[in-house]
Amino acid sequence: MLIYFHIPFCDSKCSYCAFNSYVDKFHLKQEYMKALKKQLIYEIERSKPQKQSIKSVFIGGGTPSTVAPELYKEVFELISPYLKEDVEITSEANPNSATFEWLTGMKALGVNRISFGVQSFDEKKLKLLNRAHNPAQALEAVNNAKKAGFENISLDLIYATLGDTKELLQNDLELAFSLPINHLSAYALTIEEGTAFENKPQMSKEQLEITQWLFEEIEKRGFSQYEISNFGTYRSVHNIGYWEYEEYLGVGAGAVGRIANKRYYPQPDIEKYIQNPLDIRDEELNDEDMKIEKIFLGLRSLVGIDKNILDKQEIQKADLLVQEEKLIFQEEKYFNKEYLLSDEIALYLTS
Repeated sequence: MLIYFHIPFCDSKCSYCAFNSYVDKFHLKQEYMKALKKQLIYEIERSKPQKQSIKSVFIGGGTPSTVAPELYKEVFELISPYLKEDVEITSEANPNSATFEWLTGMKALGVNRISFGVQSFDEKKLKLLNRAHNPAQALEAVNNAKKAGFENISLDLIYATLGDTKELLQNDLELAFSLPINHLSAYALTIEEGTAFENKPQMSKEQLEITQWLFEEIEKRGFSQYEISNFGTYRSVHNIGYWEYEEYLGVGAGAVGRIANKRYYPQPDIEKYIQNPLDIRDEELNDEDMKIEKIFLGLRSLVGIDKNILDKQEIQKADLLVQEEKLIFQEEKYFNKEYLLSDEIALYLTS
């Protein structure tokens, strides 16, 4: 089992961000963390995890580094009995708020992996994306994480942005790989509803040639691709857990969880969540829903698809793709060779 905690506070709202986050609610931090604890108690009671059964914890957002380590303490005490000895505990962080003190405080709580929202080391691009940090802060934050004792450090980069050139992206990669990281996530800029970029589709400029070149450049530096956007000498336990369709608790305003065939959605509005963190909407998934999700997740990652979940027609299609060397079949599983074609292959199999 996995746990995801959602921290909806941010220093600034990035122009591309569609996640549930707020820049004007910092005064609610303490009350929010109390509500999150209440929901966590409820989720533990209803899912009944075994002792030492949780293999991964992920604190995402929003910006977890805007919340002081002491406010996380009671949450960590609650989950402690359920954590595996080798549990991966990741926190996202932004360079401007992840001070050395914050990093050492989170390390003391048990966090053993940090994922930095760097996005770029180019000053103009950071301003275009409305990021709250500058390149120097990004470099300092990653180095501080290493000084604080973190061995597993990841950073995010965004590409396919208006104004991107090979030179700009090459510089981003050179600076990223000069840092003590063992994981990198590269995301194409997508235009989402409800974001500052919603009415500016021209801000996203993905070119297949550039994307392929970028992925090749990352792999040249020794980071192998294990999902469409993820590379590293280290592979995130939490990421793989999602793609393997493991159950996960989703705790916090706007989080999502899934136990068996029930997906659930806590109240996204932060004030309403604080008033009643147990106002949770459930969605029942049927067998077909779950199969399709497994197909899409498996094809976009190293997880692959178990042959036994496919029907006769889908197996025929998959076997045809194996003959055409579009898929690999090993140990009763189909694996995708080209992650950039994952959605197209999934649609072909399920249509």
